[in-house]
Amino acid sequence: MSVSWEPQSVSGKARRGRLSTPHGSVETPAFMPVGTRATVRSLDSGDLEGLGAQMMLANTYHLMLRPGAELIDGQGGLHRFAAWDRPMLTDSGGYQVFSLAPAVTEEGVAFKSTYDGDTVFLSPEDAVAVQEFLGADIAMQLDVLVGLPAERAQVEAAMERTLRWGERALAATTRTDQALFGIVQGGVDHELRSRSAAATAELGFAGFGIGGLSVGEGPADRNRAIAATVAELPADKVRYVMGLGDTEGVLQAVAGGCDLFDCVWPTRLARHGKVFTAHGDYSIKRAEFAGDDRPLEEGCDCVTCARYSRAYLRHLKSTGELSAQRLLSIHNLRYTMRLMESVRRAIEADRFEQFLTERTAGRLA
Repeated sequence: MSVSWEPQSVSGKARRGRLSTPHGSVETPAFMPVGTRATVRSLDSGDLEGLGAQMMLANTYHLMLRPGAELIDGQGGLHRFAAWDRPMLTDSGGYQVFSLAPAVTEEGVAFKSTYDGDTVFLSPEDAVAVQEFLGADIAMQLDVLVGLPAERAQVEAAMERTLRWGERALAATTRTDQALFGIVQGGVDHELRSRSAAATAELGFAGFGIGGLSVGEGPADRNRAIAATVAELPADKVRYVMGLGDTEGVLQAVAGGCDLFDCVWPTRLARHGKVFTAHGDYSIKRAEFAGDDRPLEEGCDCVTCARYSRAYLRHLKSTGELSAQRLLSIHNLRYTMRLMESVRRAIEADRFEQFLTERTAGRLA
């Protein structure tokens, strides 16, 4: 198998492991920056390497439309195209299609392109074929996503269709150097989550995405859904919570036994002036920072904190300078990478619960 996960140590239910791929290994738990169009907005591949990013996520929906999966294949695949030689994962496009209110049938989904308005059809087999052209180390099956809250019957129908699409996706797979992950659905219903996870595990995917969350549910419901899912997944394969990136959410998911995360949150909020720190988040746009010569976060080792003051960064943001987006994004992503490094050390030392308590208290102080 092209991708495998090996456990290294545990602390409670939290797991420290190593995800092996054709383009190198990833120490887990890990966070993947989101490179929607094969780039993280305002950053390049060299920036991501310097920030300690081990793996990047790219967006199948956008890349299949612009510039096109076959063009990327002709350029040597996504790794060469983006000048990123570390592990990479592509999503199936399911989330973006969901946001466009598509027409969903058993065959697949039909939706309007956000680029030119043309009607595009995507089947589970098409999603596999597109991702095989892109050539990332890990591909995701096409799933059916339901916004929450929703009627149980709607959630169950989407979950059952996702299972059928998972079987079709596996049957369509041809590349031996790319792993296909299944996706567990079921909303926040404990019984549906358990049933979906058990059935998805039986299909024999190389790893598992926990989908259908961060779409309107609260933290308590999300954590219960994750717990019901993890209980039915094999212990020797990676568990990826899709679209989760806030500090508290990631830490709770790690405590529940999850390994891999992605979210646009660190960079999207940076573009709006939000700064992540271990002691809570704040907006650099606040007037009190106009003359503040401190770094964004004391003790942070990112290049932004090493060179620039809050006063200067507030000035850049207030005047609309593009460099503000870049410098704040660098800090927020480095904060996230440092968080995951600390998580891994805490699990190795078998003190993750203590770390979770201390970190949560520090951000609430």
